[in-house]
Amino acid sequence: MKNMKIYTILTLITLFAMVSGCNKDVAINESLKPLQPSKVDATAGTWKMVFMTSTTQVPLAAPLPISDPSYVTELAAIKDAQSKLNSTQKASIKYWSGGGILRWNAILRELVARYNLPPAPRDDGSYVFPDAENLFADPQFPFSNPPYAARAYSYVSVAQYDAMKAAWYFKYQYNRPAPYTNDPGVQALVPKTDLPAYPSEDAVMSGVTAELLKSLFPAAVEEITLKAAEQRNAALWSGKASSTDISAGLALGKSIAALFITRAGGDGMKNAIGTKAQWQQLADNTAAKGETPWVSLDSPPRPPMLPFFGQVKAWMMTPVQIVSERPLSPPSTSSAEMKNQANEVKSYATSPTREQIAIVHKWADGAGTYTPPGHWNDIAAEYIRDANFSEVRAARAYALLNMALHDAAVGCWETKYFYFNPRPSQIDASIRTTTGIPNFPSYTSGHSTFSGAASTVLGYLFPANASYFDDQAREASISRLYGAIHYRADIDMGLSHGQRIGSYTVTFGTGDGAGN
Repeated sequence: MKNMKIYTILTLITLFAMVSGCNKDVAINESLKPLQPSKVDATAGTWKMVFMTSTTQVPLAAPLPISDPSYVTELAAIKDAQSKLNSTQKASIKYWSGGGILRWNAILRELVARYNLPPAPRDDGSYVFPDAENLFADPQFPFSNPPYAARAYSYVSVAQYDAMKAAWYFKYQYNRPAPYTNDPGVQALVPKTDLPAYPSEDAVMSGVTAELLKSLFPAAVEEITLKAAEQRNAALWSGKASSTDISAGLALGKSIAALFITRAGGDGMKNAIGTKAQWQQLADNTAAKGETPWVSLDSPPRPPMLPFFGQVKAWMMTPVQIVSERPLSPPSTSSAEMKNQANEVKSYATSPTREQIAIVHKWADGAGTYTPPGHWNDIAAEYIRDANFSEVRAARAYALLNMALHDAAVGCWETKYFYFNPRPSQIDASIRTTTGIPNFPSYTSGHSTFSGAASTVLGYLFPANASYFDDQAREASISRLYGAIHYRADIDMGLSHGQRIGSYTVTFGTGDGAGN
């Protein structure tokens, strides 16, 4: 087995590592108390699906009755396993008892951070893109930059949400109680609920999540597979699911994952990089308008980051809506207004306060981090945890958030490469940034667009905290001006653009039947 590099992620709370040998695993150290949902959301099987056509698009056969001898044998196997639990197995039960949706989101954030490493230049100054057919080459696949990460968060979250609704439908159709209810000899090693056990929500979740993650981060297949198996084992050892509850859930989750993987294969991501000729055409089109086109400020110059991501399929918006919501043009690069805005940037670059520098670093979210979309997922985790959401409602929260973040990435990147506007330090080479200069056009700010969309959705989900989310969005936005990598127009227009994009997802949420 190959040893893998260990990366320290400064903006995360914990360290994560790929451990050499056959025990490679994702290390998640976030402390979660055992989940006791405030309600089980028994009607979730009637909530509106996002992508699937219905909760029964993937059928699931009825289980055998609990009086059947084979099911009685399953219960006996659980009791036997519980009598022999070792410390590692008990730790697994505790780990997953805090909520599988929260756990998988943390795992996804760590995978994004690990693979968020831009390719280094070769000796001749050229760059090689990560190759999905050569996973362990240098650079490793994928480069999970902000658009890629936003898309990854959204696919996993939406697939989980549709899968959980399907699971809830079948749970209440077949209404098989949990093993700890059917047999007093089976211990409940997690908080009891009256949620039916067939199919196991843990198994559905592990199946759908692992398949999506393996398609998005194929070099991490082994650890993802092990983590998914651990979740299913914990469900059995804890007394909440029998082997047939689990096998049915796993099959359902994997089948649903296949639907989403097919969608991903045709969503336009394969064409998001483009070609050198297409990149040049973007610059030529900008120059033809009398404007200064953006150029890479990396040395050697780096190819633009996913210039055609703006054509990737959105979740809540049509291509026409993506274009119609595009912000108005920025100030002309030859205008007095542009000069004034560049001077404002320079003033922050020349004499930033300690508070401003702290804000820049708080929201930097650059290479080696879980990216701006991941930052907002991390913020959301605390509120989802404290709300004691059921697994299906937690999945809904992350799905709504990440659909908005993905659509924000599509809308922002469509805007960036439509205008192809230069960064402040390209207009004025004397500007020295407080943070790294992203390798894509300036207008509009990605941080601002992501944050506007995220705060809009989180404010809908947690209205008592809406003002806090708005404050955080404004702080994330202004951090890019403080860092001297964006003009005032970039952040102002980006923030309002993100808020408009987020409102599309809120509209869906208000009509999905889940309430709030």
